[in-house]
Amino acid sequence: MNFQISGLHERHFQHLFGQTSEVLAKHGVERITVDSRPGYPCRVSLKDVNIGETVLLMNYKHLPALSPYRSSHAIFVMEGAKGAIFGKNHIPEMLRNRLLSVRAFDANEMMVDADVVDGLDLEPIIERMFSIELVDFLHIHNAKRGCFMARAVSGRSISPIYLGTE
Repeated sequence: MNFQISGLHERHFQHLFGQTSEVLAKHGVERITVDSRPGYPCRVSLKDVNIGETVLLMNYKHLPALSPYRSSHAIFVMEGAKGAIFGKNHIPEMLRNRLLSVRAFDANEMMVDADVVDGLDLEPIIERMFSIELVDFLHIHNAKRGCFMARAVSGRSISPIYLGTE
């Protein structure tokens, strides 16, 4: 089964890029200089950020609907990041080298299934979850820290345009 993985759209974060620490603090955001790689995965570009570059650490509502699974968590966004568009069945390298929690949701944002997997073995979990008829989309999280990493949609939902969370 075909799938497509996407990150968050940069337009949600552009107003924070280049701001002073004082302005960022008013939004609950911290600027961090990257000191190791991997370690700071950008949720917009879906790449590990290079040492010496800066990321913004903030809370983000990745599941905003009014459901029991409504959720937000800390994420990193590289300053100036541009959204990434990946082709069908492409797994970003950022996901390959982590232990992941994959959560399947229906159209009402109710969890249907969940599993933990080494990023190198992500495809079979995605295929298994999308074989469940009720599943509308997947959220992929860092299993250790719980942070939202990316979203996946199935072949029945893939469109040629950017699929980032609105």
